[in-house]
Amino acid sequence: MKIDWAAIGSVFGVSLVFTVGLVVLFTLGVNGLARREKAAAEGGSATLAVTGAYVCFAACAAAVAYGILLIVSKS
Repeated sequence: MKIDWAAIGSVFGVSLVFTVGLVVLFTLGVNGLARREKAAAEGGSATLAVTGAYVCFAACAAAVAYGILLIVSKS
């Protein structure tokens, strides 16, 4: 039995990059909502921050849905 270490390394690297990217997107979304709360407390509005937060959350949901689609389609 021969193990293809290059393929395992490639899968590890790609999954690491996508995991970190998804966490960063979600963190940016939470940060955008926090800016809205801060702006509301100061009497302002943070429309751009809220829009960016919703875009980040939508991208996270799309990435998760695509991952589930890949898993289900292989079954």
